[in-house]
Amino acid sequence: MRTSAVGKTGRTRGVTLMEMLVVVCIIALISAVVLPSVAAGIESVRLRTASDSIAGFLNAAVNRAERLQQAVVVVISVRENRIFLYSSEPGFARELRMPSGVTIEGVLPPSAEGSEDEEGRRLLLLPGAAIPGIGVRIANQRGSRRVIRLDPMTGFPHTESVGAEE
Repeated sequence: MRTSAVGKTGRTRGVTLMEMLVVVCIIALISAVVLPSVAAGIESVRLRTASDSIAGFLNAAVNRAERLQQAVVVVISVRENRIFLYSSEPGFARELRMPSGVTIEGVLPPSAEGSEDEEGRRLLLLPGAAIPGIGVRIANQRGSRRVIRLDPMTGFPHTESVGAEE
């Protein structure tokens, strides 16, 4: 027994090739309009996440120096796009890699020599000593920038947006 979808007019119901092409074209147009804004949103989220990670990483370094009374070295490597942390306790080392699309542009203020050494910019955090007032400038592929500064008075990092973002 064969059943067929036949309407009241006697024509077979279904979708024509032309109707399907129109629907596919509409979906393609909507995708073309939405995709760039979705990509920009993802880049913005990556930059925000990277700045939060750097702030947390610097905060952990300051806390380790103060609470555990250990000397802590922070190495910011622009060339390797990473931040390293190690202390006087043997075997303690941490590393923070930037997510894809986010790069470390530099450390503020610039070093006195005008260029970073081979391994990167080194900061020494000593227990009971003053916190260095530094900033880490990062950027994404769309040109948005942020600076994560370590406040020398409080020791807490805070983030500033630089230039056009979002």
